[in-house]
Amino acid sequence: MRISIIDLLSDTLLGGRAGRLYGLYFRKQFMAITPQAVAAWCRSLGHEVHYATYWGQTDPLSLIPDEVDVVFVGSYTQSSALAYALAMAVKRRGALTVIGGPHARSFPSDCARFFDIVVKDCDKTLVDDILRRRFDPPAIVTSGRPLTEFPSVEERMPEIRAAAFHRGRPVLTSVVPMLSSIGCPYTCGFCVDWNSQYVALPAERLHADLDYLSKHYPKMVIAFHDPNFAVRFDETMDVLARVPQGRRSRYIMESSLSILKGERMMRLSETNCGYIAPGIESWVDYSNKSGAVGRRGHEKLEKIAAQLEQLSHYVPGIQANFLFGCDSDEGEEPVELTKEFIRRLPQVWPTINIPSPFGGTPLYDELHRDGRILKAMPFALYYNPYLAITLKHYDTTTYYDHLIDMHEVLTSNAMLLRRLTTKAHPVVRFVHALRTVATRVELGDFRRIRAMLGADAQFRAFHEGRSDDLPSFYVRLLDKRLGRYAELLPPPALRPVLEPPTALTRPTRNPQADRLSSSTRMSFAG
Repeated sequence: MRISIIDLLSDTLLGGRAGRLYGLYFRKQFMAITPQAVAAWCRSLGHEVHYATYWGQTDPLSLIPDEVDVVFVGSYTQSSALAYALAMAVKRRGALTVIGGPHARSFPSDCARFFDIVVKDCDKTLVDDILRRRFDPPAIVTSGRPLTEFPSVEERMPEIRAAAFHRGRPVLTSVVPMLSSIGCPYTCGFCVDWNSQYVALPAERLHADLDYLSKHYPKMVIAFHDPNFAVRFDETMDVLARVPQGRRSRYIMESSLSILKGERMMRLSETNCGYIAPGIESWVDYSNKSGAVGRRGHEKLEKIAAQLEQLSHYVPGIQANFLFGCDSDEGEEPVELTKEFIRRLPQVWPTINIPSPFGGTPLYDELHRDGRILKAMPFALYYNPYLAITLKHYDTTTYYDHLIDMHEVLTSNAMLLRRLTTKAHPVVRFVHALRTVATRVELGDFRRIRAMLGADAQFRAFHEGRSDDLPSFYVRLLDKRLGRYAELLPPPALRPVLEPPTALTRPTRNPQADRLSSSTRMSFAG
């Protein structure tokens, strides 16, 4: 069979030289692992495979061959509108359409309006069943079993070359997506991995992938896609250290500050860690994850600032992740603490995220039961700078005032100068400059929304939950982003189908799980 696999990293065609350069050297490197695994599985099953990533470089439909039997689409929720439009266009060609990834796991019922097959959890056997047409469309399917087989880096190299290389060769920003573990031991209610079982992948398998890269592509950066890297810290570092020092690839990862203590920071440096993104989330909640149990407010700030200051001596690049607008956030304190954090640590880049109600999480269930999800807000707008919920302690206008306040500090000329004059690695300083420019664009979006909240009564009523009429501002925004595909998705089609809330519980930990070969649940977009 002829199989097409497309991984949607964006939903907007990039314009201008600067935009295209940014997409070519940075955005395209955010490819997911599982679409590459699906490609490798299909190839091993004897099918003809065409794999591509869309990062805004061309008409996305041109990345799907005209004559194919099955099209797999990997999509995040942000790209869901484009995914739906592509499904409608491809169906006209007679192809079977399949969607997987974070969006399919969170909102399968909505996906089923447009796709023949919606996949929540996936493995090679399920992919084979789909290709053998063992499911009657429309169908929502799942493997229902642990993932015990995953293609190696070498097996995924055709897809890695297609996604990460430029004109057939790796460039300075090329990355290889990898996994050393699956799942996360923490139960953050906003996170789609809140109830996933943590499992470390076999050490020999990880070493084989690292050894292959060190011999064939020693200059490429590794991006570990683990939800929480190196939970079993010493064992993971031991595997990384088995690669000879002169051949160790630089790597980036996301981890919890609770793991990165004392002498472990030195091991990060020894194993060539180049960038780390710990989650701080809130100045009140999630303190076990940030290694600040029992601390909150200014006391937590002092603990985290001291730890990140020390960590910056061992890891060139650090990003701190915040979630502003949790039910525990109230008043000016979280805003002032975040601003103080920004000013004190210019070497650390803070991301300030807006809570989004992704299906399958405790946050979604709670907000759904409380009637706090904006029912008409399209799923494609479930990300910064857009708010898809009503907040517990802030009206929408005040909330955007606070977002503007924090981002004005973050993007100020004074902070940019301090970042460019720190002792950070030149590449890190360059990235900070690029992110400052990009965040200033986001700041402009915050200000635009804030102005509309003050001037447009209908817009304000929508965001206060008093109206279910989607403001024309969002209709025009999606029309612009979709371009010629907008005609395939009129406004009624963009009204989301919300999943009903469920009684979610974290499964009982299995003490044998850490010894499974690679037990997990996976999705097409990693």
